[in-house]
Order: sequence, then C-alpha cells, then structure tokens
Amino acid sequence: MISQKSARILVAEFAGTMLLLATVIGSGIMAERLAGGNIAVALLGNTIPTGAILYVLITIFGPVSGAHFNPAVTLAFFIRRQIPVKLALFFVVMQIIGGLCGTFLAHFMFEMPVLQMSTNLRSGSAQWGAEFVATFGLLTVIFGGIRWRPEAVSTLVALYITAAYWFTSSTSFANPAVTIARSFTDSFSGILPAHAPGFIAAQLGAAIIAPLLLGWLFAGDTKD
Repeated sequence: MISQKSARILVAEFAGTMLLLATVIGSGIMAERLAGGNIAVALLGNTIPTGAILYVLITIFGPVSGAHFNPAVTLAFFIRRQIPVKLALFFVVMQIIGGLCGTFLAHFMFEMPVLQMSTNLRSGSAQWGAEFVATFGLLTVIFGGIRWRPEAVSTLVALYITAAYWFTSSTSFANPAVTIARSFTDSFSGILPAHAPGFIAAQLGAAIIAPLLLGWLFAGDTKD
C-alpha cells in the first residue's frame, strides 16, 4: 500500500516528466513548422521553451519530489544514498511513463498521429560523447547547486540545458526517459529507436561516474 505522501511524490515525477516532454516535443513541432526550413531558428524555438519549462517545473515540483524527471538523476542520487532503491525504481517507472504520455499529448495537441516512431538519425561516437558530457554537466550543476546555492537550482538547471542544447552535438538529451520518449516522435525532436540505446548508455555512464567525483569535489569547505 502506497502512502499519500509517496503517491504525491510519484505523481509529481509523472506530471513533471509529462509536461517536460510535452514542451520539448510540442515546441519542436511548432518551431519546425514556423522556421521555414531554417534549422538554427527551429533549434532556438525548441531551446527556449525547454529551458523555461524546466525552471517552472523544478520550482513547483521540487518541494514535492525533488523534481528529478530523469532516471540518470535518480540513479545519481541513489549512488549517493539519498534515495532508497524501491523509491528510485518507482521514480524511474513514473518518469518513463510520464515522458511517453507527454509525447503522445504533444502529438494530440498538434493533430498528429498519437503513436509514431522517429526516423531522425542521431548516432556515432561524437554524439555519444556529447551525451556523456551533457549528463555529467547536468549532474554537476545539480549537485553543485545543492551544495552552494540550493535556492538557485531551478535557475541553474534551466540555464545549463538552454546552453547545452547549443554546445553539444547531440542537443543535450541528458535523460534516459526523454530519450525513450523522443524515439516515439517522428518530428524535429525525435531520435531513431535503434539509436536510443547509445544515448542511454552514455547518460547512465555519466550518472555512475559523476556522483563519485562530485562527492569529492563538493565535499566540505575549500581549505585543506
């Protein structure tokens, strides 16, 4: 039996991830339609709403669940022993389901087939490396923000993802649930399902390494 508190936490993870994906996919569809073939303009139109919604979602759902919305973040917190294994597994399930629902919601709002598969090619060592960098950077921002400026975490994450859309060759998925969900949209934001495992492996690799290094980096004060 799940307590009311646990239910609220899981619903927050579901709703936050759903709204995140609805924004990522929906803004990608809108941007592609309005950009007139200019990919840079389309990417900008996809970037700004994503950064904006992250600030909003982390601000409103952070006090409820911690606002992970990301299995890589949940894994990192588990490695740091800040979330129990059972709850972490529930988080991941709700994040994946929420992400898929957000994708389907975006398709519905733009009068597209609700269920579809991406044909957008995203593969190769450069993009896998970019996903490792994007995810490691995201975790650095989260744990550094929690350590030094906890009240600014929502702003820091939103700004980081906004920047990472442009400085990484993969456009910074940095999230296994997002990657899975984006394999189910044949739109600007999509990724071919066969290419998703490479992205997810890089993201999880960063999620395993980052907590160990960052735990040392952000420990204590700056004095020897």
